[in-house]
Amino acid sequence: MASLNVYSVLVVLFLTCGAAMATKENDQIIKENNCETKMGMPCVLEAFKSIFETRSISNKCCCELVGLGKVCHSALVKRTLENPLFKHLSPAKIIAKSIQTWNNCLALIDSPSLSA
Repeated sequence: MASLNVYSVLVVLFLTCGAAMATKENDQIIKENNCETKMGMPCVLEAFKSIFETRSISNKCCCELVGLGKVCHSALVKRTLENPLFKHLSPAKIIAKSIQTWNNCLALIDSPSLSA
């Protein structure tokens, strides 16, 4: 019985440290790449709503999102998911929606009709 308690403590410790390391890693990526300064607030909100509330994102904000870069985009989404306000959301669904938004914006930016 004592070994079960020790095992439980180790699992909790491991999970807590892993979450703290992930948070630190995302914060470091965001800081090193100046991610929080690369998009205007209206487009940040629009991108957020397209991922977290399934709304659309404009061409202008797609351009800003792609300009932000995939590394920053992923780190910002992951950091948002670490916020207790969003603990009720499914991380897998949000990350899938974030990838879908990124890919849609990338396709739109690469589209010949937009660059013509």
